[in-house]
Amino acid sequence: MKERGFPNRAIFLLAAILLPCLLNSAIAFPIPERLEFELSYTGIPAGSAVQEVTREGTDIHIVSTARSADWLRFFFPVDDRIESFLIAGSPPLHIGTPRLYQERKNEGRTKTDREARFDRQKLEVTTDDRLKKRMSRQPITKRTYDTLSSFFYFRTIPLQVGASYYIDIYDCSRLWNTEVKVLRREELVIPLGRFKTIVINPLLQSEGIFARTGDIFIWLTDDDRRIPVQMKSKVAVGSITATLTGGSYWPGRK
Repeated sequence: MKERGFPNRAIFLLAAILLPCLLNSAIAFPIPERLEFELSYTGIPAGSAVQEVTREGTDIHIVSTARSADWLRFFFPVDDRIESFLIAGSPPLHIGTPRLYQERKNEGRTKTDREARFDRQKLEVTTDDRLKKRMSRQPITKRTYDTLSSFFYFRTIPLQVGASYYIDIYDCSRLWNTEVKVLRREELVIPLGRFKTIVINPLLQSEGIFARTGDIFIWLTDDDRRIPVQMKSKVAVGSITATLTGGSYWPGRK
C-alpha cells in the first residue's frame, strides 16, 4: 500500500483522545488511571495503545503511547509517545492546565520531536521543534490546552445531547478553537462488556493527534468517569477503530 493511503497518523489518533469545553466540572475520573486499547484497521488488528494518568507532586502527568502490530511494522512502523504535564487544579473538580507538552512520533517516513512550554502568566507558548531546529513563540488564551490534555478536561464536563462545546487547542503549530458535538446516547457492546455511552464528534481543524482525514467519533461511558470505550475515524481507505481492552480505570481497581 502507498504510505499516503494507510492509517498513518490515525493509528496514534485513536490512542491519544481529546477535547474539552467551558462548563463547570463534574466528578472526574480516578487518578491514577491506565487505559489499554486494541487498534484495528478496517477490522484487521493493527496495533496497541496505552494511556496513563498519574500524579507527580503538584503535576498531573499524562502519557500516551502507540505501537503498530508486528505484521504492520514491515510496511508502516509506528512508535509514538506523547506526554502532557499539567499544573493540577483543585481536586476532584479540575484536572488543571498544561505547562509542558512533549511529542515524539515515528510513523513510517514521518518523524516528529517537539515540545511546547506554556507560560500562564504571560499567556504565551514557546515551541521547540528539534528536528527542524526551529523555535517559535505565540500568544494563547487562559483556556488553552494541548492536543492530549484537552480530552481529559473534556471528560470532567457534564454533557448534554444535542449541544456543542468549544475549547482552544494548541497543536505545536497553531491555536484552534475547536467544536465538539454531543450526538446521542447509545448502548455499545465490545468484548470487554456492555456499556451505556455518550457519542461525541470532535470537529478538528488540524491533524494534531487525530489525522483529520474523516469524521471522528468517540464513545464515552455515560457516567462520571467518562471512560473512552471505543473510538473510530474514517481514513483515506477504510477506517481505524480503537477498542478498550483493559487497564485500571475503576476506583480501587488495580
